[in-house]
Amino acid sequence: MMLKLGFHSDWVVLIMQCVSSVSYTIGINDSISDCFSPSKGLRQGNPLSHYLFLIYAEGRSLLLNEVKMKRTILGAPIGRDNLTINHLLFVDDYILFGDASVDGAHVVPNIINEYELILGQQVNFNKSFIYYEADVSQNVRDAITNILKVRVDTNLEKYLGLPMMVERNKRWAFSNFVDRFRQRIENWSF
Repeated sequence: MMLKLGFHSDWVVLIMQCVSSVSYTIGINDSISDCFSPSKGLRQGNPLSHYLFLIYAEGRSLLLNEVKMKRTILGAPIGRDNLTINHLLFVDDYILFGDASVDGAHVVPNIINEYELILGQQVNFNKSFIYYEADVSQNVRDAITNILKVRVDTNLEKYLGLPMMVERNKRWAFSNFVDRFRQRIENWSF
C-alpha cells in the first residue's frame, strides 16, 4: 500500500523491517522463554500500528474516490450544493453510500477484492449489512443483495451511537447525543 501511495521504496523497506523484526519472550516466575516472532505482524497497542492503519485507510479512500470520479458508484447527495459522498471511515469500519443500481453493486466486490489483495486484510461479511431507501423496488433489492451477499437491515437508526438518517430537524436527531455529552462533562472537575 505504501508503494502504491508513492512512498519511497527505502522508506517502505525500513517500515517493513520494523514490522517483521519484532520478537517476544515470556517470563513466568523466574524463567524466561526463548525468543519467538509473531506470525501475524504488529500487535494491538504497538505505536506503529496507528500510523500504518492511517495509510491503509487512505488507500481504501483512494480506491473509493476513484470509483466516484469514474461515476461507477454515484454516492449519496448531501446538502444543497450537489455534493455527494460515497464513504465514511470509522476506525476499522466503513460505510459505503451509493445509488441502488445493479451496475454499482458489481463495482463494490471489485473494490473489496483489490483492497484485500493489496493489504492482506479481509472484509467480514458476517458483520456487513445493507440498507435500502423505501423507494427501491424489491427486484432491485434482491439483485443487489445477491451480488453483495450481505444481510439486509430494515431499521437503520444508529451507527456508533449516532443517527444514520437525519431529516430537517437536526436538533431533535442529535439531542440524545448532546444530553449524553453534557452528562459526561458535568462529572469533570477542574
